[in-house]
Amino acid sequence: MANKKSKKTGKPSSTIALNKRAKFDYFIEDRIEAGLSLQGWEVKSLREGKVQLAESYVFIKEGEAFISGMIIAPLPTAASYTLPEPTRIRKLLLHRKEIDRLVGAVDRKGFTLVATAMYWKGSKAKLEIGLAKGKKDYDKRATQKDQDWKREKARVMKHG
Repeated sequence: MANKKSKKTGKPSSTIALNKRAKFDYFIEDRIEAGLSLQGWEVKSLREGKVQLAESYVFIKEGEAFISGMIIAPLPTAASYTLPEPTRIRKLLLHRKEIDRLVGAVDRKGFTLVATAMYWKGSKAKLEIGLAKGKKDYDKRATQKDQDWKREKARVMKHG
């Protein structure tokens, strides 16, 4: 996915991975950009687009943010002197004020933190974190109904 070219510009896309499930399962209230503390083999795998965000979640422990459940599949050409661990817990790089704001929202207001996207910003991999509230089943059905209606309306408008 990282090497796909955009249709309009022909340049490689900066998006590494998207978590489409997060938009279906949660109301995303706010988005925050965070850096990642990665090992060398993980960066190479990200360049190949070998990452899954679907089951990942962010938690805060002792004043630091971490992501768990994110899978970065090792390449077959990974260095033999390191033991690749695809599901290890990775540290997120955030400013103290951002972490304090997230702690307040999670503890007091009942929000949860989910990874919504991963992308390149220059030569650095960035993770977009969503401050989210969980959807109920009837909310999910309403969202699906709205999406179906927009799709049908677009079809009708296109064909006249």
